[in-house]
Parts: sequence; structure tokens; C-alpha cells
Amino acid sequence: MSVHESGEMYLEAILVLGKRSGFVRSVDVSAYLGYSKPSVSRAVGILRKEGYLEVDEDGGLTLTDTGREIAEKIFERHTVLSQVLMRLGVSEETATADACRIEHVISDESFRAIQLHQVQEEKNAGR
Repeated sequence: MSVHESGEMYLEAILVLGKRSGFVRSVDVSAYLGYSKPSVSRAVGILRKEGYLEVDEDGGLTLTDTGREIAEKIFERHTVLSQVLMRLGVSEETATADACRIEHVISDESFRAIQLHQVQEEKNAGR
């Protein structure tokens, strides 16, 4: 299954919010992303239908294993890319916004190269 950029953003938001509070509802996702409640409701329905998340009787959103895997991949990309951009002198606000866009389109190969470069830089800095 392939998830579009918007779906990845929703899954990542649910992951982040879940780490913060443990219980995530559509209204929380709406506030976090700044999207309307109807937009979030529609996206949640699609992601649930495609098997990326589950909704319990209290409206709680839980990522499935597949949804969690995608969310963690996107979150890792966001974190690493933000850090690299900030190390290059980009402001935190700009680095975070740019990383949010880049994380969805960067290839696995390019991302791995950036990760390896970051690890090497950290080793060199520790000397």
C-alpha cells in the first residue's frame, strides 16, 4: 500500500500526539495540524479503511503496525533533516518547515546518505 504525503502527515501527527498524551482523537489532530475537523474526519476514514489506523468507541485513534511503521519513518526523516539543516545554519523555524516538505519526497538512498554523513560528523566532532 502506498500512502500519499497528506496521509503520511496525518500518521506522523498521530504518532507525535500519541507520544505526548497517549490518547489521540481527531480533534487533537485537527488542532495540531491546523486543519478543519471535516478534513481530518475524512482523512481518518480513508486511513482507517486502508488499514493504517483504528478508531475505538471513544474516538481514540491508534496506529496499526503498518501505520506506525510509516509514521516512524516519516518522523525519523523529519527529525534528522531538521537537525542537519539547523547544523548548516538554518533557523529552527525554517529547518522544521523545510524538513516537513522534504521528508515526503526524499528517496531512501539519499536519506541514508544524509544519515551516514550525520553520524560521521558526530564522530569527527567527538574527537
